[in-house]
Amino acid sequence: MAKSGLGKFALGKGNANRGRVASGNAAVGSDPMSEMNTTPLIDVMLVLLIMFIITIPPVTNSVTIDLPTAPPPKPIDTPQSVINKVVILPDNSITWNGKPVTLDQLDQYLRQTTAMVPEPELQFQPSPNAVYDTVDRTLARIKGSGVQNFGFVGNEQYRSFDKASRMPG
Repeated sequence: MAKSGLGKFALGKGNANRGRVASGNAAVGSDPMSEMNTTPLIDVMLVLLIMFIITIPPVTNSVTIDLPTAPPPKPIDTPQSVINKVVILPDNSITWNGKPVTLDQLDQYLRQTTAMVPEPELQFQPSPNAVYDTVDRTLARIKGSGVQNFGFVGNEQYRSFDKASRMPG
């Protein structure tokens, strides 16, 4: 029998081997392969699983809970229309015109003052014993608020910074 140029196809005796690809571990003319290729079966099962997951309606059980309502916020005092003073005390507390405030309350006061026409002057007086971080955070809030009329007060306490005034007596 003449060989054709089919390469790996085994042509041989009878119809048993016609059109079969010869592989390295199966001899030409041996019994049919008894193992089933499960890859396509797994692929089809995964596709079906994804389709079922997508089509399942979401669980819509709802539980009604009566949540407590927050009390209305306390109205804050309106800033003075001429001069307001921010003081950092030695215990690192912040005061606005003599009343203790938090940084968030300070932001509210600053927003109110920048909305006033004309804008009131803001005076800033840090204590010499205040922690620098508190002073820095407060100044950053003041700068971020866009206050235009701003001044430092109480700087006369730092007037003499020569060696003689710093030496212990």
